[in-house]
Amino acid sequence: MFADLHLHSRFSDGTWQPEELAQQARKHGLAAISLTDHDTVEGCPAAAKACEALGVEFIPGTELTAEQRGNEIHILAYCLDIQDARLLSEMRKFQSVRQNRVREIVARLNELRVPLKAEAVFALANCQAPGRPHVARALVQAGLCGSLDEAFERFLKKNRPAFVPKFKMSAADAIALIHHAGGVAVMAHPGLNRSDEVIPSMVEAGLDGIECFHTKHSTVTAEHYLQIADRFRLLVTGGSDCHGISKGVPLIGTVKIPYQHVKKLKERAEKRNAETRNPKSEART
Repeated sequence: MFADLHLHSRFSDGTWQPEELAQQARKHGLAAISLTDHDTVEGCPAAAKACEALGVEFIPGTELTAEQRGNEIHILAYCLDIQDARLLSEMRKFQSVRQNRVREIVARLNELRVPLKAEAVFALANCQAPGRPHVARALVQAGLCGSLDEAFERFLKKNRPAFVPKFKMSAADAIALIHHAGGVAVMAHPGLNRSDEVIPSMVEAGLDGIECFHTKHSTVTAEHYLQIADRFRLLVTGGSDCHGISKGVPLIGTVKIPYQHVKKLKERAEKRNAETRNPKSEART
């Protein structure tokens, strides 16, 4: 039994519907998946329903952008209560910031005499959490760029003329928000961040786990983070970071972890929720 715990749908920067992800999970023989769209849980109900019909376990999740000591860190959240009022309130703020970022990117493109309209991006995105990939797709759709790669290379990458920095909450605030919603906080693809020096401070802030297995982690990199997980007694997760067909060949099923890691995630969430309901039990442990 295996799981893929890092997947994106069309509700953020993926291309597949949640139902298609569930179908792909069944096709690849996965026992469990998690939908980790950026700054939203909008697709989780549909994913949960589709997974239940197909006999695939669903773990509600999301991916938050945070900052720790000047480093951009992505934090995956698992086992969330997606009806939690505070979580939904904060996510509405994140989504508003994302929408304003798109407007600013388009304004910069217009200054460069690239005639793209923000409304075209929002119509294409058709979700609450749009991002740069949607701008890139809109540029290609309008014939203003020949490919997504060209859009990023010419305009959207860091240090390119239409780049706008992303809002980042503190890692401690992100972890606290995840815990408040009954979830488990995991550092995403640390091999891409290259900021191992912040891991101890994130552990102090309550980090629960680390994504050791990822599409862009080599075997050596995965082993490195397995050792870090062992040193700090962190949970181990992994996933393909599949975005559908937006980034080439679909990645779902190419990175998968033994189901025992899903079980440990759920146990951590259940333990924390029990302690929240009965604070005296925490004081005794």
